[in-house]
Amino acid sequence: MPQTILTLSTRGQGLYEFTDQAEAFVSASGREGLLTVFVRHTSCSLLIQENADPDVRTDILSFFGRLVPPASDPSMGWIVHRAEGPDDMPAHIKAALTQVSIGIPVARGRLMLGTWQGIYLYEHRDRPHRREIVLHLST
Repeated sequence: MPQTILTLSTRGQGLYEFTDQAEAFVSASGREGLLTVFVRHTSCSLLIQENADPDVRTDILSFFGRLVPPASDPSMGWIVHRAEGPDDMPAHIKAALTQVSIGIPVARGRLMLGTWQGIYLYEHRDRPHRREIVLHLST
């Protein structure tokens, strides 16, 4: 069963699409099965989301920013974990509200995504990071 690790460099909070890399990985197999996508970190997550209109990404980031503001926000005074900065514990909360693993069906070496769907790493931290994403194709 094919497996690889993608490394994505982020520039801070945002949605980073990597659909093309996942498509390239599964197309080499030419098989049917299930692609498991797993991110190996606790302060970022994965999303399948619209990739046609960038306003969708803007609105998602705004929504989660309002739902879970930085620890420096007065409404977050209850947070205990602050050792890694004001964005760290909120990043863990956002990761808990989303997902770190996604399964995507594969047919004839192609991801069975909808027309406007893309796969994104959702970076929750403010500063740049290198994130590892495991792709595993079960056939």
